[in-house]
Amino acid sequence: METRKFDLVVQQAAETLDKLKFEKDNETVTDDSLELHYTSENGGIRIVYSAGKLSCFDDGEKRLVYALLPEDASDKDVRFVSGELVETLNEKFGEKAPRARKSSSKMPDTVSKAAVKAGSSYNESSLASKICLVFPELREVYKANVDSYGEFLPQEFFSEYATPKIIGAIKENKPSTMKKLFQILNEMYEDGTNDLQSLIAVTILGELDNDQILLARCVDYMSETMAPPVIEVNKYLAGPKGKKAKEKMKDPPPYKPKKVKRPGLMQRLMGGQQNPTLNNR
Repeated sequence: METRKFDLVVQQAAETLDKLKFEKDNETVTDDSLELHYTSENGGIRIVYSAGKLSCFDDGEKRLVYALLPEDASDKDVRFVSGELVETLNEKFGEKAPRARKSSSKMPDTVSKAAVKAGSSYNESSLASKICLVFPELREVYKANVDSYGEFLPQEFFSEYATPKIIGAIKENKPSTMKKLFQILNEMYEDGTNDLQSLIAVTILGELDNDQILLARCVDYMSETMAPPVIEVNKYLAGPKGKKAKEKMKDPPPYKPKKVKRPGLMQRLMGGQQNPTLNNR
């Protein structure tokens, strides 16, 4: 198995690994994968390269990094992947990491590929996390969204920030970016919840405005499962009813935090008072 690009990523991350006092204690090589094991006083990591993809896991087998890294990756792609790895390691194991985590809201749980194979479905936060790998500048916006509301609001994140980036990338039509982008969208759509499929087809790709040139570009990368509904959504949104629906979407109701449910009358009576009739028996 050819590992030149992976070796470059590890070389570019070597200074950070050394600064964080990671030491390589094991290396596992098979015909189709390479694993590097590192340990430090703050925990261990496992960096895996297989089938043109790089993943990094912590001791608890939580995946910290997932990125495409084919052998024809450009130097820019290699720097992007190594930068993602370095930033993630600094956030989790650096000196400022504990304070940073305390001052911000807990990031929403994402669904792993292993969980999907076991029967779970990808959710909106899973997609947001993956999109931030393609557009790293969205990472801070993603965190700010969670900090502002105490939970992840996907409609705001995608409508105002991620979707314009995605549509811009489709207009630019750079093959390497299109391949990364639609690999993520296809995977998420295939194994996503109904809400996530709607988000992809309507909120994101519905913004193609039924542009036949842009749609033709996307069809070259879209899966057979995702392409038909995306095309139909664009046709609908271009019609009178669809245009009216889009106008309503531009002026959504203001965000209201979830209300804490108060116990009902019976619950209050049962929890706060004992039945006097029973007490007198």
